[in-house]
Amino acid sequence: MMMKLSVCVDALFRNQDFTESVRKIKAAGCDTIEFWTWWDKDLEAVGQAVSENGVSVAAICTRFISLVDVSHREAYMQGLRESIAVAQRLNCHQLISQVGQELEGVSREEQKQSLIEGLRNCVPMLEQAGITLLVEPLNTRVDHKGYFLASSSEAFDIIKQVGSPHVRVLYDIYHQQITEGHIMATINNNIKWIGHFHAAGIPGRRELITGELAYDRIFQAIKATGYTGAVGLEYFPENDAAEGIMQAFDLSTS
Repeated sequence: MMMKLSVCVDALFRNQDFTESVRKIKAAGCDTIEFWTWWDKDLEAVGQAVSENGVSVAAICTRFISLVDVSHREAYMQGLRESIAVAQRLNCHQLISQVGQELEGVSREEQKQSLIEGLRNCVPMLEQAGITLLVEPLNTRVDHKGYFLASSSEAFDIIKQVGSPHVRVLYDIYHQQITEGHIMATINNNIKWIGHFHAAGIPGRRELITGELAYDRIFQAIKATGYTGAVGLEYFPENDAAEGIMQAFDLSTS
């Protein structure tokens, strides 16, 4: 198996009809999708669009509930239960999780321990369902000010402490270029803890052919690790979305 591309419907086709968007994605040559929120969608229509167009769902998000705030733990677990049920309905094996905003008046170490303990609590449920939870660091300089987890090295440390193959890192190339750079070296050194990738051009979070990142070489580096999962296209198109998907395919096969 080879690395494949996945299109984030909610990003590339935001505010557009889901069924028509999936049709356009398949027509552009991509047979894998992902999306953020399931709770605001007609899940029957989503399932029908997936089935009729012959696409698979690489990942969806779990509910946006803090893991660093221990008082939200049960709400997070309930959101995970609901999200697992939706993922199974769509034959999706990965859930994307954010971790919440940094808490004022609480030490980072205490918040980190809450995050680790919360993820450990998720493991039995994930194991039973055969689903991987993807923890996503985000950049706090441009897009997500106040978010707790920005550093990929801290994310990898958290995953190692959780100690389960069902909890891994979503390595977002866009976010990590803004946060710290060293993209290819970080990927090569930590691929065993990475379960999924996201990609966008920098600056502006546009098509992959724009900006400062050489995605053809980044894709080559990912493939050289033996990674066989998906790289999610998660950007806001400046031009025709289908054209951007085809450009990304060219980069991934060059």
